[in-house]
Amino acid sequence: MAIAFDGGLTCSMGVSDLGKAIDWYEEVLGFSLLYRVDDIAWAELSTSVEKVNLGLSQVEEVKQGGGVTPTFGTQNIEAAKADLDAKNVRQDGPIQTIPDMVKLLTFYDPDGNALMFYQDIAETA
Repeated sequence: MAIAFDGGLTCSMGVSDLGKAIDWYEEVLGFSLLYRVDDIAWAELSTSVEKVNLGLSQVEEVKQGGGVTPTFGTQNIEAAKADLDAKNVRQDGPIQTIPDMVKLLTFYDPDGNALMFYQDIAETA
């Protein structure tokens, strides 16, 4: 019997301050708050990708490194980088290009959680 996936995906990340994290994801990435449950220190935000949401869990200590890195496709990675630059978002160096395949940019939320943008360049090469 195969698993009956519904096409949805929620990426969950730990944060040190739920309110500040919600504000950052709304202001920097344009996500929208779906709901917040303070009793369990959890919030979920919608992204611009249909059925892909970001879950935020307030934790005592945010673990650095390892785990999943949410990677969001963008049509113009240079424009996305310029937007992050304008908002003083820490990045892991310049845009990396894998010729005829993809451009990548790693950046961090205020708790040090890694996220990435990618731009598919295979079709335009």
